[in-house]
Amino acid sequence: MKRGERDALIAWSGIAEPADVVAGALIDAWGASAALEWVISGCDRLPIEAARLAHSAGPDLARSAARAHERWAARLDRIDEPHERRTRAIGGRVVTRQDAEWPRVMADLGHTQPFALYVRGAEDLHALWGPSVAIVGSRSATSYGSLVAGDIAHGVAGAGRVVISGGAYGIDAAAHRSALANDAVTIAVMAGGVDRLYPVGNDDLLKRIAHSGAVVSEVPPGFAPHRSRFLSRNRLIACASATVVVEAALRSGALSTARHATELVRPVAAVSGPVTSASSAGCHALVREGAAVLVTDADEVLELASALTDVADSPSRTDSASGIDLFRVDFGSLGERKMFDALASRGKAIEAAAVTAGLTLNDARAALGALEAAGLVERHRSGWRRAQGQGATEKTGNNGTKRYISERDV
Repeated sequence: MKRGERDALIAWSGIAEPADVVAGALIDAWGASAALEWVISGCDRLPIEAARLAHSAGPDLARSAARAHERWAARLDRIDEPHERRTRAIGGRVVTRQDAEWPRVMADLGHTQPFALYVRGAEDLHALWGPSVAIVGSRSATSYGSLVAGDIAHGVAGAGRVVISGGAYGIDAAAHRSALANDAVTIAVMAGGVDRLYPVGNDDLLKRIAHSGAVVSEVPPGFAPHRSRFLSRNRLIACASATVVVEAALRSGALSTARHATELVRPVAAVSGPVTSASSAGCHALVREGAAVLVTDADEVLELASALTDVADSPSRTDSASGIDLFRVDFGSLGERKMFDALASRGKAIEAAAVTAGLTLNDARAALGALEAAGLVERHRSGWRRAQGQGATEKTGNNGTKRYISERDV
């Protein structure tokens, strides 16, 4: 029996592991239902089905899907499992790409966008995820790290933004608790099913989050929180408008979230700690390598987050001739994104902006030159600020991509 798109997406969440890029590409090419039928038909005649896929979607996808077929086919006995009914039985719901509350920021993940999200909590995911701020860090947090994470979360929540984290011990728990203490909404993203709140020691905390915010997973109830799923779920947390790493060792899952955020061209911030502290070594490395901006309080975090969401939350204005959204800014490089984030409507000296952006002075000058050519920034007195231009204009960046901006963007 052929399934509808929504049911097929739920089925795919059970047969493909999170962040399965080949499954995502197949679904994006054919749709979830047709892709699922391809897997089923391929059990008896894979060469024929691979040839049909090659003719329709190209040989590269066909070869990749044929190699992946075995791992999907091994789980086909799960496609009739009542994932949605089991979710409802624990007071939750399933949200797919077919539903209005699907967080549209997930589209930035491309082929690794989740197939479905399993939710405990009444809040609308789309309204929450885009303007959220991720606060992540070590499970073995120091008292200093927990205090700073709580202070930042309190300020973020007080500004009306959602705090998103992974529900773990340490920094995650401190951020969640602080948001709850501020009567604010917070989201915990699980690595396993939402029927198995993990870690067990945070069971009461996670239930409070589910009551006033949302506990979310991309795997169905009954799925265990394997290590690989912790790493893959970090990309969902990184879809927030900004990611703050409070404490992290050199080898830390929080650094994985920061890397995902960088790939998504989201602002990344890090909090400094004692230079002798192994718990802060990962944060220091992020700043040293230019992957994160140094922050000390919630106001600095909110300044980073607003650079993205002020544009993303603006109402759409589409050019009638090209059909392009004039409020969407396509930065030519991550350095340009960071420099734009570092500036405001008031002038800032290039040296100060470079420090805020975590760039060298030479890289900052190069980024400002490109941004000025694109009409995104302008000289102001002895420094630089975001452009105060009127109307929407079209500019071409260094890499040949076009940027469309308006006064609402800046």
